[in-house]
Amino acid sequence: MTTRTNQKHRTRSAIVDAARELITSGADITMAGVAKAALVSEATAYRYFPDLVSLLSEAMVDALPDPRTALAPVADNPDPVERVAYATAVLLQHTLAHQAAVRAMMSASITRPKVAADRRPVQRFGLIDAALAGLDPATTEQLRRDLAVVMSAEALFILTDLCGLSGADAVASAVRTARTVTAAALR
Repeated sequence: MTTRTNQKHRTRSAIVDAARELITSGADITMAGVAKAALVSEATAYRYFPDLVSLLSEAMVDALPDPRTALAPVADNPDPVERVAYATAVLLQHTLAHQAAVRAMMSASITRPKVAADRRPVQRFGLIDAALAGLDPATTEQLRRDLAVVMSAEALFILTDLCGLSGADAVASAVRTARTVTAAALR
């Protein structure tokens, strides 16, 4: 590698590392804030990442394990209701732990949906599909959509921000709803 190539790699890594540190700290995340933490200009950060969603997508790439690994503790449980409940808890606890980044991604998705659509990670469908594995897809098609509403950052933030629940109570409420929806659909 040339000196310039090495410098570009170090700069990109510094930006991603700064984003990860902000994500972990729970601080509000903006491109300006990431640039400041990385000790680069905001313009430099934008040269490496065209938007905040691109940067956050890269910074969070390994934040949640793949669905099979995430659901390994309930993989042998024959009850899809309990697998769905566990998947809901895993996803929403992860959302709470990274909520500043999730909120920043949601904001970008709202203000620039075409840009964010390809880059916003959608882990919920992988978890839903893993939790419903072994069931007839024709039977679970509507259930999958129903669970996508319940197993979402949007639902979690409605419960915390609008209903005033603590994070733990909001997760418990969503898990209860996911159990109810799944049990009703599989009757």
